[in-house]
Amino acid sequence: MKYRKLGNTGLDVSVLSFGASSLGSVFRHTDDMDSRRAVHAALHAGINYIDVSPYYGRTKAESVLGQALKGLPRDSYLLSTKVGRYGENEFDFSKDRVLRSLDESLTRLHTDYVDMLFLHDIEFVPKEIILEEAVPVLQRLKAEGKIRYFGFSGLPLKLFTTMLPLMEADVILSYCHYSLNDTSLLQLLPLAKEKQASLVNASPLSMGLLSTRETPSWHPASGRVKRFCKQAADYCASQGADIAKLAVQFSCSHEQIPTTLVSTANPDNIIRNAAWTDEAIDQELLASVLQILSPIRNELWPSGRPEYNEEPSLVEGDTL
Repeated sequence: MKYRKLGNTGLDVSVLSFGASSLGSVFRHTDDMDSRRAVHAALHAGINYIDVSPYYGRTKAESVLGQALKGLPRDSYLLSTKVGRYGENEFDFSKDRVLRSLDESLTRLHTDYVDMLFLHDIEFVPKEIILEEAVPVLQRLKAEGKIRYFGFSGLPLKLFTTMLPLMEADVILSYCHYSLNDTSLLQLLPLAKEKQASLVNASPLSMGLLSTRETPSWHPASGRVKRFCKQAADYCASQGADIAKLAVQFSCSHEQIPTTLVSTANPDNIIRNAAWTDEAIDQELLASVLQILSPIRNELWPSGRPEYNEEPSLVEGDTL
């Protein structure tokens, strides 16, 4: 496993990290024992950073993860959780809720601090709430030692270009913006460097788009994006290759993107994913897949409030 510096935090993070959302049975029913084994397998494979949230499975992911980490040396892993989002349409970034939420998470996780705390999906609330309510609380928690670093997460790239100049975030978490079909995260690198914000990338499979299986019905991508991603996955299969392997390798390959989160509750899957990062990428296959995906390069979907989203460009006859 390779490691990189997480920006100005000075933390050494594995290029592949463990996203614990699957432990909350978010995507399918999961066995808690298998979930705990997946966490241990990830750590054994050299992954040293784990991310979770009370939103995942309505606190189940945190509870299962806490059981998996119980008894392990606290300095053997880096841990982040989130505050502010608790349901599909349930957001609360008020001072009291942030304080209470972190304490509840620390109890579930069996620790007295987290290395990073993210404000979760802040594109759904006005920026004034974040700047006037949430950020001062995070600064206080950092001073108290309950968190080492703080920042925010979200989907729209415009969210980061809007909020980074307004708050001193130590770290930001972006998903679906550095993968085979979308590399727009690269546009954010100069601003992140200027503002000294470390970067965590997530979802190398674009929330299941890059798969030979049918995209889940809940997935917000357009039919056009889904078709091209399925075509790319099918092409890999026709070449005897797995697009998941190519996607993980690609997302972990950029030296200026320190780490990429991948989520699974399957021990064998995380062992495979970790091993892939040590193998050379098939450049010929990569070139062919990028060519297939070129018509939908950087096409995404809106999320949250209008001010954080660019106007989507629709192809005639297509829908979002």
